[in-house]
Amino acid sequence: MTRELTLYIQSKKTVAMFFRPPARPAGFGPSTQTSVGSAPTGPGEAEGGISDEPPIYFLSDDQSRALALTEELSVRRGYQLKVVDVEKVGRLERLVTEHLRGVQTFPVLVAPAGLRLVGAEQFTEENLAAMMPTELQGVRAFTYVKIKGGDIDRIRRMLEGLGEVKELHFLTGDWDILVVLDFPPKVTNKRRVLDFVSERIRGIPEVLDTSTLVPELSVTKFP
Repeated sequence: MTRELTLYIQSKKTVAMFFRPPARPAGFGPSTQTSVGSAPTGPGEAEGGISDEPPIYFLSDDQSRALALTEELSVRRGYQLKVVDVEKVGRLERLVTEHLRGVQTFPVLVAPAGLRLVGAEQFTEENLAAMMPTELQGVRAFTYVKIKGGDIDRIRRMLEGLGEVKELHFLTGDWDILVVLDFPPKVTNKRRVLDFVSERIRGIPEVLDTSTLVPELSVTKFP
C-alpha cells in the first residue's frame, strides 16, 4: 500500500505599505527628510523601496487548520506527507502539475490513486481517514447472534455493557444481531475471541446460537 500524500497549500505574501527610514547613528552623514508614503533606500532595501530580503509569507487560518489536521492524522496512520506551497514554486512547475489543473481553492490533498480533497471545508477527520486507509492494530471480529425472543432491550443493554462490543446491528433473516467486537493488539488470538463469545455472549440466556468471523487482516477508512 502506497503511503505518500501531497498537500498543496497557497500562502499569501506580506506587502508592506509603509516604510520607516532606518535609524542613523549620530554623525553618520547628512540627515534625509522623507515624506510619509515614500520609500527610502536603506540597508536591506533596493531602489524604489523594494526590499531585497526574502519575502514573508503567511497562511490563512482555514488552511493552517487543514494542514495541522492532515499532519496529525498522517502520523497516526503511518503516511508520509509532502507539503508544497504553490506560491513558492516556479510558475512553470505549478502549471504543469496535473493535480492542480482547474483548481481554484486551496488547500488540495492528493493521494497516489488520484483521489483528492479540495478546499478547507472538505478537510474533516472522516474525509482524511478515507484518504488514508490503514491496517487495524487490534483484532476485529464479527459475531452473528440468534436469539429466542425475550426482552430485546435487555439483551441490547447486556451486549452494550461488554467492553469488547463496539457495534450492534439488528437484522432480519437467519440471524438476529450482528455484533462487532474489538480486542487490543498482541494479547488476543482467534481462540481468545472465540472464548469470549462462548463465555460472555452465549452466556446470555436468550442466545440460541452464534457464528463468529475473525479476519486475518483488517483495513479501515473510519477515523
